[in-house]
Amino acid sequence: MPKRKNYRTMVYICSPFLGDEAGNIEKAKYYCRVAVDRGFMPVASHLLYPQFMDDLTEREVAMQMALVLMGKCEEVWVIGKTISAGMAIEIEQAEYWHKRIRYFDEQMKELIDD
Repeated sequence: MPKRKNYRTMVYICSPFLGDEAGNIEKAKYYCRVAVDRGFMPVASHLLYPQFMDDLTEREVAMQMALVLMGKCEEVWVIGKTISAGMAIEIEQAEYWHKRIRYFDEQMKELIDD
């Protein structure tokens, strides 16, 4: 079945959360905004789950739920130079599922392998 004209590809935003949580949340909001502006539907679990879950005691549960969300997405966008432990898990799972993985710098310029 062909996709509707206004269809938006769902993309999973894979970027750091821990360390500078407040700064990383603002960056993730920016990445999601850029995705919307480019015609995509972003999913960023690290903007959702920390609002009502404790990362210290519920990290494993949140990560499992994040992977379920990622499974619904058509692409995974890995953003920035730093790959956190959580991001590494997400990337490994995306590779296992043969998801399309795209890499971007923090200004959302796509990094293309030559």
